[in-house]
Amino acid sequence: MKKLFLLSVIFCLLTSFAPKKQLSWMAIGDSITYLDGYPGESNNRITQGYMARVCGQLPNIHYINHGHNGWTTARIASAIETLGIEKADIYTVFLGTNDWWGSNALGTIDDYKNSTGNKTTYGAYRTIINKIRSLNSEAKIILITPMQRGDFVYVKNYKNNAYGSYKEKNGHQLSEFADAVNNIAKLENFEVADLYYKSGITPANVVKYKRLKDPQTGQYKNYTYPAYTSIPFNPATDEYPYPLDAINMTYDGLHPSDKGFAVIADMLVKVMKKY
Repeated sequence: MKKLFLLSVIFCLLTSFAPKKQLSWMAIGDSITYLDGYPGESNNRITQGYMARVCGQLPNIHYINHGHNGWTTARIASAIETLGIEKADIYTVFLGTNDWWGSNALGTIDDYKNSTGNKTTYGAYRTIINKIRSLNSEAKIILITPMQRGDFVYVKNYKNNAYGSYKEKNGHQLSEFADAVNNIAKLENFEVADLYYKSGITPANVVKYKRLKDPQTGQYKNYTYPAYTSIPFNPATDEYPYPLDAINMTYDGLHPSDKGFAVIADMLVKVMKKY
């Protein structure tokens, strides 16, 4: 018994010092994914995205960025054969917020089950998953739900703006697209990083405040959520509504700040460290 115990201890010690297997990670997503490695896109309001932060904690994992600014699930699926997505050990799919804002058809889980094509978010997810499986049937697949969002104003073009997930767009809540991701993950037994429900990122903390003109006085004032949702913003005449001091979980109401990216990375590390 003592010999067996000693052998088991020695085995544990040897395996604990053995180098971890090097793993490749293909990160498929929209602008939130694209930002990793391109801080200039944020006017240098961020330093690292979620992928670099994950790999900083798990140095045996190496990522390839397949983020595309403004793309929907359907657009990714339609271009899946030409995007250069290669065989990898791990794939993450982080989409959905542009589907909601672009009023893309959501569809149902049957669209996913029956591979009905890219006209719905559910169907487009199936196209993406099919491609991943064709590249590596043994790959680990992690789905990431869209995160809740506040009022977005693009730091490089104020005319590019959108209201937050606190109200419907074309009859749909952003939560419905998050639910779709969760439903697919449940059906396929995929791991999921549920940013919408479990990250703690909400319209109330995406920014500390929104700086807008008081409609009564015309003077700038810092409005917190939800008060700012009823105050108009004029991109042609108003100053950028999110000074550096307003940054919280996002730097522009939608895209994560360093603080927000750290939250996303920590959620992914909890999954990926098992690999």
